[in-house]
Amino acid sequence: MRYFIWGAAAVFVALACIPRPKKQYDLILRQGTIYDGTGGTPFVGDVAIQGDTIAAVGNLPDATGKKEINIAGLAITPGFINMLSWADQSLLKDGRSMSDIKQGVTLEVFGEGWSPGPIKRKSKTPPDSLWTTLDGYFKWAMKKGVTPNIASFVGQTSVRNYVMGYANRKPTDAELQEMKQLVQQAMEEGAMGLGTSLIYPPATYASTEELIALAGVAGRYKGMYITHMRSEGDFIVDALNETLRIAREAAVHAEVYHMKINIARNWNKIDTLLDKIDSARGAGVKVTANMYPYSASGTGLTSRLPSWVQEGGAKEMRARLRKPEIRKKVLYEMEMGIPYKNSDPVNVVLMGFRLDSLNRLYKGKRLDEVARLHGKNADETVIDLIVRDKSRIEAIYYLQSEDNIRRIIRLPYVSFGSDAGSEAISPQNLEEGTHPRTYGTFARVLGRYVRDEKLAPLEDVIRRLTYLPATNLKIKKRGLLKPGYFADIAVFDAAKIQDHATFEKPKQYATGMVHVFVNGVQVLSQGEHTGAKPGRVVRGPGYKERKKA
Repeated sequence: MRYFIWGAAAVFVALACIPRPKKQYDLILRQGTIYDGTGGTPFVGDVAIQGDTIAAVGNLPDATGKKEINIAGLAITPGFINMLSWADQSLLKDGRSMSDIKQGVTLEVFGEGWSPGPIKRKSKTPPDSLWTTLDGYFKWAMKKGVTPNIASFVGQTSVRNYVMGYANRKPTDAELQEMKQLVQQAMEEGAMGLGTSLIYPPATYASTEELIALAGVAGRYKGMYITHMRSEGDFIVDALNETLRIAREAAVHAEVYHMKINIARNWNKIDTLLDKIDSARGAGVKVTANMYPYSASGTGLTSRLPSWVQEGGAKEMRARLRKPEIRKKVLYEMEMGIPYKNSDPVNVVLMGFRLDSLNRLYKGKRLDEVARLHGKNADETVIDLIVRDKSRIEAIYYLQSEDNIRRIIRLPYVSFGSDAGSEAISPQNLEEGTHPRTYGTFARVLGRYVRDEKLAPLEDVIRRLTYLPATNLKIKKRGLLKPGYFADIAVFDAAKIQDHATFEKPKQYATGMVHVFVNGVQVLSQGEHTGAKPGRVVRGPGYKERKKA
């Protein structure tokens, strides 16, 4: 028996001495500083990827990768989520998403009022060549190929326009039912919820009760209600009250798009605004917000016009503005601040026109200077230019307080969105006007406000770029560096990440992002796009996959 025991022990020792085969993965990112998305303390370690999935996180000395990248000294995080993206069209032109991929954005979320579907087509086309539904857009984008993942809210503007056009009236019972059915269809196609943009016609024509009815449909599918509120200036408190009412009565999670306070006379309302949100959150109402880190916004000159004159759409609006009696009424209301007082013309910069002749005269100039050159006051100049150019004329509005921006950036429930497309710089578009947020939003947050001004810990801001929006959207298996989650990953130099886009020279890529992976595929290597387009559709909690006929 004694010999048997000794023999068995010898065999055990011999087996223990045999080298075990190392676990092999497709890719291992070695010795990065891991910010896992939870907001916890970062640590140095490895991240292993197998296929499209994160397979292991931590110290992995006994593992090997078919490919290994040493990222010592660099931050490794989940890919960023752009909560307010207008890249739905720019991605169809160029699926690489250059300006956002170079900042680590791996998910673009559309749907501020307007969404890619539902949409009516004026001419009949083969069913596979143009989409009419949100699902149709998703399939079209996948057919074209895109680098980032994509998701969308269903836009209340799109829904109302589909049913009622630009009519300024209450919907009939049948029309409201049709709108609710369109929201239901979009939710089942994977919409994240209902998105509104309530300062722009025709959305502005909707009553609170109409919005509650539509948001309630989204809520039944566990979707969100996300809103550009009716006012971001003089009536911002009233607008927030409406948002909170919708959240309560529709039993839905509400989020405020690009939270800000416009025009200096309103800046002191920040305490009231935040107190109301804190009170609502304390009472169990789900309320969050997102923002972009700039003191100037971007929108059309048409936002300076009364909403009633825009009824019926742009062509009918221009026809009305040509009539002297209507023009006189519009000018009176603009002067009196109906429905609200517009910003000082010195704070408005015109970004560009459809007509080259107007570009040569006025592009890049402030509205007060343009008015002097035009020979009329600012309000008359706005009307003349809108009618002549047959466009809404994009403009930059310097309306916000840097102090308020800093306060909002610190808030634990605030995520981030560019409120812009994602595009490549080319000789053809280099001179086109755009807001610098297109090229710098996420790098600006990480560089200027986190690293340089130290407004919030990097680990918390990473949480608010990743896991917070993923949780709000109820997205599964994205937003964390965690085994079993999809391998959407950003690797950057926290000491060097920087935005370069300015209002004077907006078309400049951010720098400091080193590697980016989408669904396990490397799309950015040493700061340069690889050309890969592995993006997928990320669908909302109400998605119901339809069986093929």
